[in-house]
Amino acid sequence: MTIFIIAVIVVICLSMIGVIYRMIKGPAASDRVVALDSLGVSLISLIGLFSILVETSFFLEIILLLAILSFIGTVAFSKFIEKGDILKRDNSR
Repeated sequence: MTIFIIAVIVVICLSMIGVIYRMIKGPAASDRVVALDSLGVSLISLIGLFSILVETSFFLEIILLLAILSFIGTVAFSKFIEKGDILKRDNSR
């Protein structure tokens, strides 16, 4: 079982290299957003597998934190692509 988990960790690390390449060289901003989201999911799964490998539940809180940050980052980038501004400022004061 340990060999299988290590093999899956290596495969996820290799796929993360391709995702990082797509995030840097993506032809459009939407490709970069999808790559960022995929990177977050890959990182979450990598930490989950590492948690299984070392037989601890300590990393579950870290997984939840990364999931929340990944979601917020994806929403912020999507809003930036759509409107060009993340936070709407009211300058009428």
